[in-house]
Amino acid sequence: MTDLPQLDIRPATEADLPDIVAMLADDPLGATRESPDDLTPYVTALKRLIDDPHQYVVVAVRGDRVVGTLQLTIIPGLSRKGSTRSVIEGVRVHADERGSGLGTRFIEWAIETSRAENCQLVQLTSDVTRTDAHRFYERLGFAASHVGFKYQL
Repeated sequence: MTDLPQLDIRPATEADLPDIVAMLADDPLGATRESPDDLTPYVTALKRLIDDPHQYVVVAVRGDRVVGTLQLTIIPGLSRKGSTRSVIEGVRVHADERGSGLGTRFIEWAIETSRAENCQLVQLTSDVTRTDAHRFYERLGFAASHVGFKYQL
């Protein structure tokens, strides 16, 4: 048994942004691309996401503390006989919560939500350097089936 307070997954709000951005910045990759001292671009982005019915931005809250975040995007498509797919993005778990099962719970939430949205495929990308994350996703049933490319603008 654990003495941890119950974990709730709920939609993110503007008030959650300091905690979300801090988690996004709390690793070697995020430290180079996030700006926790200026939330302005994040406020704008969150408003756009909240207004889009194909976007879910959620936080995990334990007690009164935000301890994780995840974005799920629903994408209708023509390929695969008109299949709808979802993309999991921006998964972060607070350092104090790693190993608690929160990551698994987040991915299960994303898969359940994707099913409810009639998606036929759930996909995600993970930076090539995040080998621990790759093992985690493979353990949950994801297959490294494609090579991803990015073009910086």
